[in-house]
Amino acid sequence: MDVPHLDRYMSGNHAVSLQESLPMQHLEEQIAYLNRTVDELNDIVARQQTDIEQLKRRVGMLMEREANREAESTGAAVFGDERPPHY
Repeated sequence: MDVPHLDRYMSGNHAVSLQESLPMQHLEEQIAYLNRTVDELNDIVARQQTDIEQLKRRVGMLMEREANREAESTGAAVFGDERPPHY
């Protein structure tokens, strides 16, 4: 059924049919959704970068601490996959 007054409406200076406007509205909704998703992902990546920088500092401190321990030790302690001297 074709209803003339619902078939077309004015958008700016151009008459646009409802059939033409619905796909455009759908695309605009998708773009808005994608923009929101990109913003959310950007926030997540920024937080992850902060976490990575903090973890790098901590690992650096642990590596330095372990190097100092090894330098001060007499060799009696066994770490990781090292074999004790009696093997």
